[in-house]
Amino acid sequence: MIASKKSLGLLFTTAILALSLTGCKSKQKVEGGDNVNPDASNSQQSPGIDSAPMSFDAQGSDSGKISGLETVNFPYDKNTLTADAKQKIQSNVDWMKSHGNTNIQIEGHCDAKGSIEYNLSLGERRAQAVKTYMVGLGISGSRLSVISYGKEKPVASGDSESDYARNRRANFVPVGQ
Repeated sequence: MIASKKSLGLLFTTAILALSLTGCKSKQKVEGGDNVNPDASNSQQSPGIDSAPMSFDAQGSDSGKISGLETVNFPYDKNTLTADAKQKIQSNVDWMKSHGNTNIQIEGHCDAKGSIEYNLSLGERRAQAVKTYMVGLGISGSRLSVISYGKEKPVASGDSESDYARNRRANFVPVGQ
């Protein structure tokens, strides 16, 4: 019984100490119904922290926005390049050759099927397949980088097969010199 009282006392003391170290603070309710952090300052921000809103374009890069760069699509659960994909990649290589100082980031994307981990891996393989093909067409590998977004940035939000097909893609993002 004495040992259990000591254990209980130690447990209680540890819990109190943990709460005091984590600063167990509650959010305050303000007029208008929004919850705010009581430590947040209304007029000052820490130096070095950018207060500009983050830009997030779910469609990603080119998606028809940059003349001369075309999105490449993939078959379901594949990272193989179709004849149409190879033709579009050739066009993108021509664009890169005419823009000799521009590097490209190749984004690999997937549809909503499959786990996050699987789709990140598949997106990486897709982007890498495109890079390998572009290098074979004469673009220096040092001008190309790859990234996978998996299923996190769909261009089509529906659940139809045509929506899924649009999301299985590689996009091309100019990233400067």
